[in-house]
Amino acid sequence: MGPLAEPAGASGPIALVTGATAGIGAEFARQLAASGHDLVLVARTTQRLVQVAGTLAADHGVRVDVLPADLMTADGLAAVEARVGASDSPIDVLVNNAGFGLLLPFDENTAQAETGHLDLLVAVPMRLMHAALQQMLPRSSGAIINIASVAGFTPRGSYGAAKAWLISFSRWANIHYRARGITVTAVAPGFVRTEFHERMDVRTDTIPAVLWLSPERVVRIALRDVARGKAVTVPTIRYKLIVAFSRVLPARLVAAGTLRRRPSADA
Repeated sequence: MGPLAEPAGASGPIALVTGATAGIGAEFARQLAASGHDLVLVARTTQRLVQVAGTLAADHGVRVDVLPADLMTADGLAAVEARVGASDSPIDVLVNNAGFGLLLPFDENTAQAETGHLDLLVAVPMRLMHAALQQMLPRSSGAIINIASVAGFTPRGSYGAAKAWLISFSRWANIHYRARGITVTAVAPGFVRTEFHERMDVRTDTIPAVLWLSPERVVRIALRDVARGKAVTVPTIRYKLIVAFSRVLPARLVAAGTLRRRPSADA
């Protein structure tokens, strides 16, 4: 049985989702639970984790465990690595979703902020993938889903560079490990209506309505393409076209446009 198949017995496959209490991560948890997956939810806030877990367990009749952890700390990352790599009750589906963006240009951020940003977007998913493979490869079964971005196809500062790494590595890993029963897929959405931009404190009213996607649609398309064994999925035709044009347009044009901070209430 593949990792995204309907469970055949009382206990279904297990999916671990990082950044699981909001946005795309929460939607992955919901849709995976609806398909019969038991869950391990990872986020920093215990109270919110427990609330989300209780709702998912009640709505879908699956087991939901919570693992509060700050992935930007050594102890938090080690705890999640240990669970992902455990051979007892092994994780069948790993969703690397946790992340954030930086509003200021590279030179205006501190080196510490940029390093933490790079760690969460690259080092953390790399280490969790490495841990997952330790128990997936002996079983010849598993799926790894890395949440990237269309920014990974364009010159978009350190955020785009980090997502480009995730896309490139997922392409290679899917080629290398698919024959051994493990699929690795990078999901590269565009603008999605989540808390992401709110947390960055940036304006969203200047973004055309046609560019916004719902988390439900993004995850539905992503899971379909994971089941098909794709290395990279770009949800919706409109964003596939944007990615295609980005490859032929001049880099300076593709890089144009920046997110802007919201005006203050007393401005």
